[in-house]
Amino acid sequence: MKIRIEDESLEYHSQGRRGKIEVVPTKPCLTSRDLALAYTPGVAEPCRHIAKNPDDVYKYTSKGNLVAVISNGTAVLGLGDIGPSAGKPVMEGKGVLFKRFADIDVFDIELKSKDPKEIIRAVQLLEPTFGGINLEDIKAPECFEIEETLKDTMNIPVFHDDQHGTAIISCAALINAAEVAGKNLGDLKIVVNGAGAAAISCCKLYVKAGVKRENITMYDTKGCLNKNRTDLNKYKMEFVTDSKCSTLAEGMKNADVFVGLSIGGVVNKEMIKSMAPNPIVFAMANPDPEITYDDAVSVRDDIIMATGRSDYPNQVNNVLGFPFIFRGALDVRASAINEEMKMAAVRALAELAKKKVPEMVLNAYGGEDFKFGKEYIIPKPFDPRVLWFVAPAVAKAAIESGVARINIDNWDAYVEELKERLGLSKEIIRVAVHKAQKNPRRVVYPEGEEEKIIRAAHVSFNDNICKPVLLGNKEIIKSNIENLGYDENEFIIIDPEASNKTAEYASLFYKKRQRKGATLKQSKELMKNPVYFGSMMVDQNDSDAMISGLTTNYPTTIRPALQCVGIKNGFKVVSGLYIVVTKKDVFFFADTTVNVNPNSNELAEIAISAADTVKSFDVEPKIAMLSFSNFGSSRYPETIKVSEAVKIIHNLRPDLIVDGEMQADTATVSQILEEDYPFSILKSKANVLIFPDLNSGNIAYKLMARIGEASVIGPILMGMRKPVHVLQRGATVDDIINMTAIAVLDANKNLKV
Repeated sequence: MKIRIEDESLEYHSQGRRGKIEVVPTKPCLTSRDLALAYTPGVAEPCRHIAKNPDDVYKYTSKGNLVAVISNGTAVLGLGDIGPSAGKPVMEGKGVLFKRFADIDVFDIELKSKDPKEIIRAVQLLEPTFGGINLEDIKAPECFEIEETLKDTMNIPVFHDDQHGTAIISCAALINAAEVAGKNLGDLKIVVNGAGAAAISCCKLYVKAGVKRENITMYDTKGCLNKNRTDLNKYKMEFVTDSKCSTLAEGMKNADVFVGLSIGGVVNKEMIKSMAPNPIVFAMANPDPEITYDDAVSVRDDIIMATGRSDYPNQVNNVLGFPFIFRGALDVRASAINEEMKMAAVRALAELAKKKVPEMVLNAYGGEDFKFGKEYIIPKPFDPRVLWFVAPAVAKAAIESGVARINIDNWDAYVEELKERLGLSKEIIRVAVHKAQKNPRRVVYPEGEEEKIIRAAHVSFNDNICKPVLLGNKEIIKSNIENLGYDENEFIIIDPEASNKTAEYASLFYKKRQRKGATLKQSKELMKNPVYFGSMMVDQNDSDAMISGLTTNYPTTIRPALQCVGIKNGFKVVSGLYIVVTKKDVFFFADTTVNVNPNSNELAEIAISAADTVKSFDVEPKIAMLSFSNFGSSRYPETIKVSEAVKIIHNLRPDLIVDGEMQADTATVSQILEEDYPFSILKSKANVLIFPDLNSGNIAYKLMARIGEASVIGPILMGMRKPVHVLQRGATVDDIINMTAIAVLDANKNLKV
């Protein structure tokens, strides 16, 4: 059985530091001088400047990149009125999405009140702190009054995502769906099920896009919003019609569009059959749509359908909207998010869906090709281009509509700034996972009795990353699997001491090593060792990759791998590469684990191996060959070998961007390269750093991990004939999953060679 998502979520939220967010200082505060600048007496100076010129608050504080996510917990997801405390995990999650997709900082604020006036006053009092307000999960109709009043009385953007997020995404989808269906927006007959905040906001935006108000028929739990109803609030009254179709089924006959913002299962196949040709169906109830995708497409092959789910085409996901809308608004210090800005976001999303989808997006979704049409009318949530399509469009609309307080003069530079904020290179692990999912391979784990290994193997199996093989005592492994609540059928379990393959592997190993000191008796004993057994599994194609090292030291894993699997044909050295993820950048360090003092030819081979490995993550390698010298400034044997390695690489692989020898700061600071070494091939900072010896490489990556607080992934072994990768001792479950994806990626790359 699969582990329950409920249990996984509880562990995810409770492990380590509780919750999902923390506050991290952006300036050093290590010395008495730092303290004097951050607080008294130094802090008085920016205070004086802001007192004289209030706009300086954007210059001297974080206000310009800070959004408040505010809720009273009265309409949380599909959970309803669960209260502010129970809603806090959702608000923290919203903060994570703001940061992840648009680099916007968030404080989540949960208010213990259902009184609109109290909420309005509380938010108004927060205006000096925040650059924008995101209202979340506040029930209708109170949410309308709250947002309207705040927009009228505050000078920072206020945006109720439950209303406008769905409206913006679905409006972009509607524009494109109508084009695909060959219909005009003004002619569309639209039926809407649901009359809450999202439904009313959607319909208002559809009208602004060109839909005729009189062509919209809306239903709530009591039926059609028509002129016979006397129980409608002023917001619903905007969409009262003359329709005499009292039931949803009647209303859907010959309708061009169905928009569902209600509950699952309220639409059946017959209702879909009754719609007009080329019907557009947006069944957006979550997690269960008004009608399932499979049911709908089973009765209409001309249907264009969207849902709120990620496992079907055309997901209407608010994450396509709010992070980027706020990004654009904040970057021009907009005083509001107005209709022009919302429509700009709509048009940008609709336009992006028609663009050719780049490989990095295809890889993020398992290699599936997306082309504008029935099954691709809106961009995918993990398409990074949304940031630099939507945010500039919103910023331009803010400037043109007069709500921006600063201008952007260089839009190309702004787009580049947005790309830098996103940190595209940090997506490499996600790229590895999605590539692995396209073709999961067998991965053997010699430390199969360990709980962390079993947990990681379980996730890797259920996420379709690999087919896990656990080595060790079968009874111990099965007992641990049972204790964790997993299904042992997810794993292949092998005990090297009892396997019928042990003798065969011993014989094969003996033939490999008989002239290198091995005896048959020793070989038989070695094959009872899971690391040797696993290495021979990889050698004999009984497994596609091996991962080990959680509880052992480095040589204990690499020695059996070298003896059993060996070095790739044409290679002379095996080397190790670490992925080092800093706050702003990703670097690849090599060699950090194997070669003590490589010569020029070996350094060149290490660099070429690193470049090819980096390319497999869809990252263009820019290689710096490091030294204590800059381009011949110090001539010693240690620096000469590095400069010679550069010449060898240029000769062997002229396609690679590589230069050196150079110091570490020269390699990683673009300004130094541009000003002092304009002749360098690199032009901008490197992302692949090749160290001249094991001392410097090993020290550097460990310092980055411990002092630099970088996330370090690896080591990835390069130059092995088949994939064998080593874990750091004490690696986390996530580390093991990441390394599993990398191993599968490596195995699939080997298949192409």
